[in-house]
Formats: sequence, structure tokens, C-alpha cells
Amino acid sequence: MRVFVVNAGSTSVKLRMIEDDDRVSAAVDLDATGTALPDELDRFLTEFGPADATGHRVVHGGPLTRPTVVDDGVRRVLDEVANLAPLHDPPALAAIDALRSLRPGVPAVACFDTAFHTTIGPEAATYALPVAWTERWGLRRYGFHGLSCEWATGRASALLGRAVDELRLVICHLGGGASVTAVAGGRSVDTTMGFTPTEGLVMATRPGDVDPGAIAWIVGHGVSPEELADALERRSGLLALSGGRTGDMRSLLEGRSAGDPQASLAVAVYVHRLKAKIASMFAATDGADALVFTAGVGERATELRAEVCRRLDWLGVAIDEQVNSSVDTDDVDVSRRQSSVRTLVVHAREELVVAAACRALLGDDHRPL
Repeated sequence: MRVFVVNAGSTSVKLRMIEDDDRVSAAVDLDATGTALPDELDRFLTEFGPADATGHRVVHGGPLTRPTVVDDGVRRVLDEVANLAPLHDPPALAAIDALRSLRPGVPAVACFDTAFHTTIGPEAATYALPVAWTERWGLRRYGFHGLSCEWATGRASALLGRAVDELRLVICHLGGGASVTAVAGGRSVDTTMGFTPTEGLVMATRPGDVDPGAIAWIVGHGVSPEELADALERRSGLLALSGGRTGDMRSLLEGRSAGDPQASLAVAVYVHRLKAKIASMFAATDGADALVFTAGVGERATELRAEVCRRLDWLGVAIDEQVNSSVDTDDVDVSRRQSSVRTLVVHAREELVVAAACRALLGDDHRPL
């Protein structure tokens, strides 16, 4: 089955054509804020050929917990939860709508980041809020970056030469959005993101954890819910810490090296929050066999990765600085030989998880009408 995968992130829309053997035969990255998405999708398929199915990464699935062919009913459900992931779901749904119109005979399959985290127990998923609220609005911790975690789990098993069901992993997905997830026996047991992808770590434009009392105080002083939501999604995080200049970690690390105090503070806050969250996920799995770094910052920011690992030596984390600094395109174990916790760098391949889900759902012999 040839699958056209659309991965809508907070800053880009990644288009990939996945062949039967999981080879990526075509790849195009688009600006997530672009307005000509239908034209770009049509151009991609015209240039690189037809697909048997389209697979879509959808960050928030709400009540939907497994890969699903999108029909009108599913589309309505996704619309109801789109505002819970406003940087991700709208471009994903725009792509789904465009392709359902452009290629009506080709099934569109939605694959949800939240699905991987349905195994989280009630002790980790439940907010200590009035029951009337949690029951009425479904307030709970959903967790995100599930497709990335699923891929990283499989790759960690391969790199370590151990079965998934015997591994305890702490997976750091560090990109424009960022989260840490505890995985035991291939199942998510806890994660830092919650009801929306805003909770947890400091991110490019999102603040992560904020005292809810501070949020209530801000609203009480005249900030509208709309302005608050915009600030939390688009004007906070590293961008805010840098004085509004950049939310890009590479630029901030360069600024720190040049002596920029705001860049130094931004990196320091990021690292402080990250090491604390990693430690909490070690607690969730009662220790870990491996710490996994993935996604853009996790894969490429060697200096940051080394800094975080040095601050986790008390957990048994120890990396080989030379191996760590030479990571290229391969997935690799960067640990010191004697380290009791292995440290892995895994390149995110969410598109392959989506393609596999399409094949499993539709069957390898499926062909479009």
C-alpha cells in the first residue's frame, strides 16, 4: 500500500510518500501558516503519483483512541476538540478536508497522538478538580506525541537488543512542542502533557506548567479568555523568555555562547524544567533502562543533550561526550560503557507509524476506487 502521510506540526506541515517497503520516495515541508494548502497537496500528488490512502497525524483525538477512517461523523467529532490543540489540529483538519475533496476515492485515515497514552492509569490521568467539571467536560490528562513515542519505543528495543515488554523507557520528545513520557512494557504510564499540549515542559511558544492561581489572577485582572489562550499558545515559552526574539533553541544556544543574558536565562529555565520532569518520569517507572531523546531539539542539540545528561548522573545517566557530539542521521546509543542507564538518540519517524496504521486498518490489498 502506497501511503501519502501528512504530518501537521505547530510550525510546519510535512508531506511524505511512503512506499510498500517504508521507503520515503518524496518529501516536502510546508509552512504551517501557509494559505495554499489544497494547492500544495494537489501539486504533491500530481508530481509524485497517486496514493492508495492518506494518513494524517492528528494531535488531539478526544474520544477517538485508534486509527480511524474519516467520514462525516468522525470529522464532526474532530471539530469539537480542535480548539484543545489550536496549533496542530486546524492544519491537520484542513489537510483532511482538502484531500477528501481532491481525492474522494482515497480513504483518509486519522492517527491520534493521544491514542498511545490511553494506557495511563487513573492516578496519573485524573485532575484533582470538582467531579462535576471532570464529568461534564471530560477533563483529564490525555498526553500527546504518542506517535513519536511509539516509534521511539520500537527503536529503543532494537538498539538495546531487548524485548519491548521488558523495557522501562523515559522518552524526551523535544521539538517546538516538548514532552517527557514514561513507558513500561511498551505502554505509556505517565507523561508531562495533559488535557492540552500546553502542560508540562517549557516549549518554543508555550509555557508548560503555570500556577493555575496565576492564570485565575490574570483573568481576574481583565485579560480575556481569547487573549489568554493566544498568549499561552503563541507568545510564551522560549519566545517570551528571549524577550520576544526567538523560540528557536539553536538560536538561543548561539546567543548564550555570545553572552546574551536573556538567551542564557531561556536555556537555563528550559534545562531546569526538563531535568525535573525527566526525574519524575524515572519515578513513574520505578527506574529506567534507557533515556531516549527524539525530535528536532532532542536529535540535533548535542550541547543541550549533554548538559541535561550531566545533571542526571545521580540517576545513572552517563554519556560518551565524543559519541554524543558526532550524532548524525543514524539512531545511536551515546552512553558510556559503564552507564547503568542507556542514553539513546532516535530520529523521529512518525510518518512510518502512520503508514503502518493505515495498512493495518485498511489491509495491504486495498486500492482506491
